[in-house]
Amino acid sequence: MNEVTDIPATTTRKVTRLADLTASQQESIRRIPAEKDAVNVPLAATRPNSIFTGTERFEAEQAKIFRRFPVPVTLSALLEEPGSIVAIEAYGMPLLVSRTRDDEIKVFVNACQHKGSKLIEDCAVHKQGRMTCPYHAWTYGIDGQLVGVARSDMFADFDKSKRGLRQLPSRVMGGIVYAQLDRSEPDYSQLSDQVAEDFTALGIADGHVYGRQTFELKANWKVVLEPFLEGYHVQRLHAASIGNLFVDAPNIVDMFGPNIRQVSGRIGYEPAMLDEDPEGNVHKLVTHAYTAFPNLVIVTSQYYTSAMILMPRDVDHTTVHYFMLTPGPATTQKAEEVFKRSYELIISVFGGEDFRAAEISQEGLSTGVPAEVVYCGLEANIVHYYEALEALLARA
Repeated sequence: MNEVTDIPATTTRKVTRLADLTASQQESIRRIPAEKDAVNVPLAATRPNSIFTGTERFEAEQAKIFRRFPVPVTLSALLEEPGSIVAIEAYGMPLLVSRTRDDEIKVFVNACQHKGSKLIEDCAVHKQGRMTCPYHAWTYGIDGQLVGVARSDMFADFDKSKRGLRQLPSRVMGGIVYAQLDRSEPDYSQLSDQVAEDFTALGIADGHVYGRQTFELKANWKVVLEPFLEGYHVQRLHAASIGNLFVDAPNIVDMFGPNIRQVSGRIGYEPAMLDEDPEGNVHKLVTHAYTAFPNLVIVTSQYYTSAMILMPRDVDHTTVHYFMLTPGPATTQKAEEVFKRSYELIISVFGGEDFRAAEISQEGLSTGVPAEVVYCGLEANIVHYYEALEALLARA
Protein backbone atom coordinates (compact mmCIF):
# COMPACT_ATOMS: atom_id res chain seq x y z
CA MET A 1 0.00 0.00 0.00
CA ASN A 2 1.41 3.35 -1.09
CA GLU A 3 -1.15 6.09 -0.99
CA VAL A 4 -1.25 9.88 -1.04
CA THR A 5 -4.60 11.07 0.20
CA ASP A 6 -6.71 13.26 -2.11
CA ILE A 7 -9.21 15.19 0.00
CA PRO A 8 -10.63 18.64 -0.82
CA ALA A 9 -8.84 21.48 0.95
CA THR A 10 -11.03 22.69 3.82
CA THR A 11 -8.66 23.40 6.71
CA THR A 12 -6.67 26.57 7.31
CA ARG A 13 -2.95 25.97 7.59
CA LYS A 14 -1.70 26.35 11.16
CA VAL A 15 1.52 25.83 13.09
CA THR A 16 2.33 24.52 16.55
CA ARG A 17 3.44 27.28 18.92
CA LEU A 18 5.34 26.62 22.11
CA ALA A 19 2.26 27.75 24.06
CA ASP A 20 0.13 25.11 22.30
CA LEU A 21 2.13 22.31 23.89
CA THR A 22 1.47 20.70 27.26
CA ALA A 23 3.14 22.11 30.36
CA SER A 24 5.26 18.96 30.50
CA GLN A 25 6.43 19.39 26.91
CA GLN A 26 7.26 23.05 27.48
CA GLU A 27 9.25 22.25 30.61
CA SER A 28 11.21 19.60 28.73
CA ILE A 29 11.99 21.96 25.85
CA ARG A 30 13.16 24.63 28.29
CA ARG A 31 15.81 22.16 29.50
CA ILE A 32 17.47 21.83 26.08
CA PRO A 33 20.91 23.45 26.39
CA ALA A 34 22.54 25.61 23.76
CA GLU A 35 24.39 23.55 21.18
CA LYS A 36 27.75 24.73 22.54
CA ASP A 37 26.82 23.74 26.11
CA ALA A 38 25.71 20.18 25.40
CA VAL A 39 27.64 17.50 27.28
CA ASN A 40 27.96 13.94 25.99
CA VAL A 41 28.43 11.15 28.52
CA PRO A 42 30.07 7.86 27.44
CA LEU A 43 28.23 4.60 28.07
CA ALA A 44 29.23 0.95 28.34
CA ALA A 45 26.28 -1.32 27.56
CA THR A 46 25.62 -4.42 25.48
CA ARG A 47 22.81 -6.74 24.50
CA PRO A 48 23.14 -10.32 23.18
CA ASN A 49 22.64 -11.06 19.51
CA SER A 50 19.79 -13.41 20.42
CA ILE A 51 17.37 -10.60 21.29
CA PHE A 52 17.25 -9.84 17.55
CA THR A 53 17.60 -13.35 16.13
CA GLY A 54 16.30 -15.80 18.72
CA THR A 55 12.93 -17.48 18.23
CA GLU A 56 12.51 -17.93 21.99
CA ARG A 57 12.87 -14.18 22.59
CA PHE A 58 10.49 -13.34 19.74
CA GLU A 59 7.82 -15.72 21.06
CA ALA A 60 8.20 -14.28 24.56
CA GLU A 61 7.63 -10.76 23.20
CA GLN A 62 4.55 -11.93 21.35
CA ALA A 63 3.06 -13.61 24.45
CA LYS A 64 4.02 -11.06 27.11
CA ILE A 65 3.83 -7.80 25.18
CA PHE A 66 1.98 -7.89 21.85
CA ARG A 67 -0.80 -10.22 22.98
CA ARG A 68 -0.71 -9.28 26.66
CA PHE A 69 -1.26 -5.53 26.23
CA PRO A 70 -3.24 -3.34 23.82
CA VAL A 71 -1.18 -2.38 20.78
CA PRO A 72 -1.51 0.44 18.22
CA VAL A 73 -3.24 -0.51 14.98
CA THR A 74 -3.75 2.83 13.19
CA LEU A 75 -4.39 6.56 13.62
CA SER A 76 -7.88 7.90 14.22
CA ALA A 77 -7.06 10.75 11.80
CA LEU A 78 -7.11 8.22 8.96
CA LEU A 79 -10.88 8.06 9.44
CA GLU A 80 -11.65 11.75 9.19
CA GLU A 81 -15.40 11.48 8.80
CA PRO A 82 -18.13 9.47 10.53
CA GLY A 83 -19.22 6.64 8.28
CA SER A 84 -15.62 5.74 7.31
CA ILE A 85 -13.94 2.35 7.43
CA VAL A 86 -10.55 0.93 6.52
CA ALA A 87 -9.04 -2.56 6.39
CA ILE A 88 -5.63 -3.04 8.02
CA GLU A 89 -3.25 -5.98 8.12
CA ALA A 90 -2.07 -5.78 11.72
CA TYR A 91 0.32 -8.19 13.44
CA GLY A 92 -0.74 -10.97 11.09
CA MET A 93 -4.43 -10.31 11.67
CA PRO A 94 -6.90 -8.82 9.15
CA LEU A 95 -8.69 -5.97 10.93
CA LEU A 96 -11.36 -3.41 10.15
CA VAL A 97 -11.33 -0.01 11.86
CA SER A 98 -14.42 2.15 11.51
CA ARG A 99 -15.66 5.54 12.61
CA THR A 100 -19.38 5.00 13.06
CA ARG A 101 -22.16 7.45 12.35
CA ASP A 102 -22.06 8.21 16.07
CA ASP A 103 -18.36 9.20 15.70
CA GLU A 104 -17.17 6.17 17.66
CA ILE A 105 -14.00 4.30 16.65
CA LYS A 106 -14.43 0.52 16.59
CA VAL A 107 -12.06 -2.33 15.70
CA PHE A 108 -13.24 -5.65 14.27
CA VAL A 109 -11.69 -8.78 12.87
CA ASN A 110 -12.04 -8.53 9.08
CA ALA A 111 -13.84 -11.85 8.76
CA CYS A 112 -17.41 -12.60 7.79
CA GLN A 113 -19.26 -14.59 10.45
CA HIS A 114 -20.39 -17.10 7.82
CA LYS A 115 -17.19 -18.56 6.33
CA GLY A 116 -14.50 -16.11 7.48
CA SER A 117 -14.05 -14.24 4.20
CA LYS A 118 -12.55 -10.76 4.31
CA LEU A 119 -15.18 -8.09 3.77
CA ILE A 120 -12.76 -5.45 2.49
CA GLU A 121 -9.62 -6.52 0.65
CA ASP A 122 -7.89 -3.22 -0.19
CA CYS A 123 -6.28 -0.63 2.10
CA ALA A 124 -8.26 2.43 0.97
CA VAL A 125 -10.46 4.40 3.34
CA HIS A 126 -14.08 3.82 2.36
CA LYS A 127 -16.99 6.15 3.09
CA GLN A 128 -19.97 3.82 3.24
CA GLY A 129 -22.70 2.66 5.54
CA ARG A 130 -22.51 -1.05 4.83
CA MET A 131 -20.11 -3.82 3.84
CA THR A 132 -21.10 -6.87 1.81
CA CYS A 133 -19.12 -10.09 1.90
CA PRO A 134 -17.89 -10.97 -1.61
CA TYR A 135 -18.46 -14.70 -0.96
CA HIS A 136 -22.12 -15.13 0.04
CA ALA A 137 -23.25 -11.50 0.25
CA TRP A 138 -23.83 -11.24 3.98
CA THR A 139 -24.10 -7.52 4.74
CA TYR A 140 -22.89 -5.65 7.82
CA GLY A 141 -23.17 -2.09 9.05
CA ILE A 142 -19.91 -0.35 9.88
CA ASP A 143 -20.96 -0.67 13.51
CA GLY A 144 -20.38 -4.41 13.05
CA GLN A 145 -24.03 -5.49 13.14
CA LEU A 146 -25.21 -8.12 10.66
CA VAL A 147 -28.05 -6.45 8.76
CA GLY A 148 -28.68 -8.73 5.80
CA VAL A 149 -28.30 -12.41 4.86
CA ALA A 150 -28.85 -13.74 1.35
CA ARG A 151 -31.52 -16.44 1.33
CA SER A 152 -32.04 -16.10 5.05
CA ASP A 153 -35.01 -18.46 4.67
CA MET A 154 -32.51 -21.30 4.20
CA PHE A 155 -31.09 -20.88 7.74
CA ALA A 156 -33.10 -22.53 10.51
CA ASP A 157 -33.18 -20.97 14.00
CA PHE A 158 -30.94 -18.11 12.83
CA ASP A 159 -30.51 -14.92 14.91
CA LYS A 160 -28.72 -12.10 13.08
CA SER A 161 -28.13 -10.25 16.34
CA LYS A 162 -25.73 -12.99 17.43
CA ARG A 163 -23.71 -13.00 14.20
CA GLY A 164 -22.20 -9.53 14.18
CA LEU A 165 -18.53 -8.98 13.41
CA ARG A 166 -16.08 -10.00 16.13
CA GLN A 167 -15.16 -6.77 17.88
CA LEU A 168 -11.85 -6.24 19.66
CA PRO A 169 -11.59 -4.18 22.84
CA SER A 170 -10.13 -0.84 21.80
CA ARG A 171 -9.45 2.70 22.89
CA VAL A 172 -8.25 5.91 21.23
CA MET A 173 -5.49 7.72 23.12
CA GLY A 174 -4.01 10.91 21.72
CA GLY A 175 -5.25 10.02 18.24
CA ILE A 176 -3.79 6.50 18.30
CA VAL A 177 -6.17 3.53 18.02
CA TYR A 178 -5.16 0.71 20.38
CA ALA A 179 -6.71 -2.77 20.29
CA GLN A 180 -6.45 -5.89 22.44
CA LEU A 181 -5.61 -8.58 19.89
CA ASP A 182 -6.47 -11.62 22.01
CA ARG A 183 -9.87 -10.13 22.93
CA SER A 184 -9.13 -10.35 26.66
CA GLU A 185 -9.81 -7.52 29.13
CA PRO A 186 -7.34 -4.77 28.14
CA ASP A 187 -4.60 -3.68 30.54
CA TYR A 188 -3.77 -0.06 29.64
CA SER A 189 -1.31 0.34 32.50
CA GLN A 190 1.73 0.56 30.23
CA LEU A 191 0.31 3.41 28.15
CA SER A 192 0.83 6.99 29.27
CA ASP A 193 -1.81 9.65 29.80
CA GLN A 194 0.94 12.27 29.53
CA VAL A 195 2.05 10.96 26.15
CA ALA A 196 -1.59 10.93 25.00
CA GLU A 197 -1.94 14.58 26.08
CA ASP A 198 1.30 15.40 24.26
CA PHE A 199 0.03 13.77 21.07
CA THR A 200 -3.19 15.77 21.25
CA ALA A 201 -1.16 18.97 21.68
CA LEU A 202 0.96 18.01 18.66
CA GLY A 203 -2.16 17.65 16.54
CA ILE A 204 -2.03 13.87 16.08
CA ALA A 205 -5.71 13.44 16.94
CA ASP A 206 -7.04 16.05 14.49
CA GLY A 207 -4.29 16.01 11.86
CA HIS A 208 -4.70 15.22 8.18
CA VAL A 209 -3.14 12.05 6.76
CA TYR A 210 -1.44 13.50 3.69
CA GLY A 211 0.21 10.22 2.73
CA ARG A 212 0.87 6.73 4.00
CA GLN A 213 2.91 3.76 2.95
CA THR A 214 3.46 0.21 4.15
CA PHE A 215 6.92 -1.36 4.23
CA GLU A 216 7.67 -5.07 4.57
CA LEU A 217 11.15 -5.28 6.10
CA LYS A 218 13.45 -8.26 6.53
CA ALA A 219 14.49 -7.24 10.01
CA ASN A 220 13.57 -7.73 13.65
CA TRP A 221 11.24 -5.01 14.90
CA LYS A 222 13.78 -3.79 17.45
CA VAL A 223 16.46 -3.41 14.78
CA VAL A 224 13.96 -1.22 12.88
CA LEU A 225 13.16 0.74 16.05
CA GLU A 226 16.69 1.50 17.25
CA PRO A 227 17.49 4.46 14.92
CA PHE A 228 14.50 6.35 16.29
CA LEU A 229 15.88 6.06 19.81
CA GLU A 230 19.34 7.48 19.12
CA GLY A 231 21.13 10.32 17.35
CA TYR A 232 24.43 8.53 16.80
CA HIS A 233 23.53 7.49 13.25
CA VAL A 234 22.09 10.79 12.04
CA GLN A 235 25.23 12.54 10.79
CA ARG A 236 26.56 9.27 9.34
CA LEU A 237 23.65 7.37 7.81
CA HIS A 238 21.88 10.58 6.78
CA ALA A 239 25.00 12.49 5.69
CA ALA A 240 23.58 13.16 2.22
CA SER A 241 20.02 13.97 3.30
CA ILE A 242 19.19 15.49 6.71
CA GLY A 243 22.41 14.96 8.68
CA ASN A 244 23.40 18.63 8.44
CA LEU A 245 20.31 19.64 10.44
CA PHE A 246 21.42 17.91 13.65
CA VAL A 247 24.46 17.74 15.88
CA ASP A 248 25.91 14.99 18.07
CA ALA A 249 24.25 16.14 21.26
CA PRO A 250 22.21 14.27 23.86
CA ASN A 251 18.45 14.64 23.81
CA ILE A 252 16.39 15.77 26.76
CA VAL A 253 14.68 12.53 27.76
CA ASP A 254 11.61 11.83 29.87
CA MET A 255 10.28 8.34 30.51
CA PHE A 256 6.69 7.56 31.38
CA GLY A 257 6.85 3.88 32.22
CA PRO A 258 8.12 2.20 29.03
CA ASN A 259 7.25 5.30 26.95
CA ILE A 260 10.11 7.59 25.93
CA ARG A 261 9.91 11.26 24.95
CA GLN A 262 12.99 12.87 23.41
CA VAL A 263 13.36 16.55 22.53
CA SER A 264 16.37 18.09 20.84
CA GLY A 265 17.37 21.42 19.33
CA ARG A 266 18.00 21.90 15.65
CA ILE A 267 21.45 22.97 14.40
CA GLY A 268 22.62 26.19 16.06
CA TYR A 269 19.95 26.04 18.76
CA GLU A 270 20.01 28.61 21.59
CA PRO A 271 17.38 28.63 24.38
CA ALA A 272 16.72 32.35 23.82
CA MET A 273 15.30 31.49 20.39
CA LEU A 274 12.19 30.08 22.06
CA ASP A 275 11.00 33.53 23.10
CA GLU A 276 11.95 35.50 20.01
CA ASP A 277 8.68 34.72 18.23
CA PRO A 278 5.94 33.39 20.55
CA GLU A 279 3.61 32.92 17.56
CA GLY A 280 6.20 31.04 15.53
CA ASN A 281 6.38 27.34 14.71
CA VAL A 282 8.24 25.70 17.58
CA HIS A 283 9.27 22.85 15.29
CA LYS A 284 11.56 25.17 13.40
CA LEU A 285 13.69 25.04 16.54
CA VAL A 286 13.12 21.66 18.19
CA THR A 287 12.27 18.10 17.28
CA HIS A 288 10.14 15.70 19.30
CA ALA A 289 10.71 11.96 18.98
CA TYR A 290 8.49 9.52 20.89
CA THR A 291 8.63 5.78 21.31
CA ALA A 292 5.20 4.96 22.68
CA PHE A 293 4.72 1.48 24.11
CA PRO A 294 5.36 -0.86 22.62
CA ASN A 295 6.09 -0.05 18.98
CA LEU A 296 4.82 3.39 17.94
CA VAL A 297 7.23 6.09 16.74
CA ILE A 298 6.26 9.75 16.42
CA VAL A 299 8.75 12.29 15.01
CA THR A 300 7.94 15.96 14.46
CA SER A 301 9.22 18.13 11.62
CA GLN A 302 8.66 21.73 10.64
CA TYR A 303 5.75 21.12 8.27
CA TYR A 304 4.52 17.66 9.18
CA THR A 305 4.64 14.84 11.73
CA SER A 306 5.67 11.26 11.00
CA ALA A 307 3.94 8.34 12.69
CA MET A 308 5.11 4.75 12.34
CA ILE A 309 3.71 1.53 13.76
CA LEU A 310 6.32 -1.26 13.72
CA MET A 311 4.43 -4.55 13.67
CA PRO A 312 6.46 -7.73 14.35
CA ARG A 313 5.54 -10.57 12.01
CA ASP A 314 8.45 -12.92 12.63
CA VAL A 315 11.85 -12.81 14.25
CA ASP A 316 13.26 -11.25 11.04
CA HIS A 317 10.11 -9.73 9.49
CA THR A 318 8.51 -6.40 10.43
CA THR A 319 5.62 -4.58 8.80
CA VAL A 320 5.86 -0.79 9.13
CA HIS A 321 2.79 1.36 8.57
CA TYR A 322 4.01 4.92 7.94
CA PHE A 323 1.76 8.01 8.08
CA MET A 324 2.65 11.61 7.25
CA LEU A 325 0.37 14.01 9.11
CA THR A 326 -0.10 17.66 8.23
CA PRO A 327 -2.21 20.22 10.14
CA GLY A 328 -4.75 20.05 7.32
CA PRO A 329 -5.03 19.48 3.59
CA ALA A 330 -3.04 21.86 1.41
CA THR A 331 -5.05 25.03 0.75
CA THR A 332 -2.59 26.60 -1.71
CA GLN A 333 -0.35 25.40 -4.49
CA LYS A 334 2.69 26.38 -2.43
CA ALA A 335 1.49 24.31 0.53
CA GLU A 336 0.91 21.32 -1.76
CA GLU A 337 4.44 21.67 -3.14
CA VAL A 338 5.87 21.76 0.40
CA PHE A 339 3.87 18.71 1.51
CA LYS A 340 4.71 16.76 -1.63
CA ARG A 341 8.42 17.55 -1.33
CA SER A 342 8.37 16.69 2.38
CA TYR A 343 6.63 13.37 1.73
CA GLU A 344 9.10 12.37 -0.96
CA LEU A 345 12.02 13.34 1.29
CA ILE A 346 10.87 11.45 4.36
CA ILE A 347 10.00 8.32 2.40
CA SER A 348 13.49 8.36 0.91
CA VAL A 349 15.13 8.99 4.31
CA PHE A 350 13.18 6.41 6.28
CA GLY A 351 12.71 3.92 3.47
CA GLY A 352 16.01 4.28 1.67
CA GLU A 353 18.25 4.92 4.68
CA ASP A 354 16.84 3.88 8.09
CA PHE A 355 14.94 0.83 6.87
CA ARG A 356 17.76 -0.21 4.54
CA ALA A 357 20.16 0.01 7.51
CA ALA A 358 17.85 -2.25 9.50
CA GLU A 359 17.78 -4.90 6.79
CA ILE A 360 21.54 -4.98 6.21
CA SER A 361 22.09 -5.11 9.98
CA GLN A 362 19.73 -8.06 10.30
CA GLU A 363 21.65 -9.92 7.60
CA GLY A 364 24.82 -9.72 9.68
CA LEU A 365 23.12 -10.42 13.00
CA SER A 366 21.49 -13.52 11.53
CA THR A 367 24.94 -15.06 11.07
CA GLY A 368 25.56 -14.71 14.81
CA VAL A 369 27.96 -11.80 14.32
CA PRO A 370 28.50 -9.83 16.43
CA ALA A 371 27.77 -12.06 19.40
CA GLU A 372 26.71 -8.99 21.34
CA VAL A 373 25.72 -5.48 20.26
CA VAL A 374 27.49 -2.58 21.96
CA TYR A 375 25.94 0.83 22.69
CA CYS A 376 27.54 4.25 23.21
CA GLY A 377 26.44 7.36 25.09
CA LEU A 378 24.50 8.68 22.10
CA GLU A 379 22.45 5.46 22.15
CA ALA A 380 21.49 5.43 25.83
CA ASN A 381 17.76 5.59 25.10
CA ILE A 382 17.92 2.21 23.39
CA VAL A 383 19.24 0.69 26.61
CA HIS A 384 16.59 2.45 28.70
CA TYR A 385 13.86 1.11 26.44
CA TYR A 386 15.21 -2.42 26.52
CA GLU A 387 15.36 -2.30 30.31
CA ALA A 388 11.66 -1.42 30.38
CA LEU A 389 10.80 -4.25 27.96
CA GLU A 390 12.94 -6.72 29.87
CA ALA A 391 11.13 -5.89 33.10
CA LEU A 392 7.84 -6.82 31.43
CA LEU A 393 9.27 -9.97 29.92
CA ALA A 394 10.51 -11.05 33.35
CA ARG A 395 6.98 -11.01 34.77
CA ALA A 396 5.33 -14.36 35.38
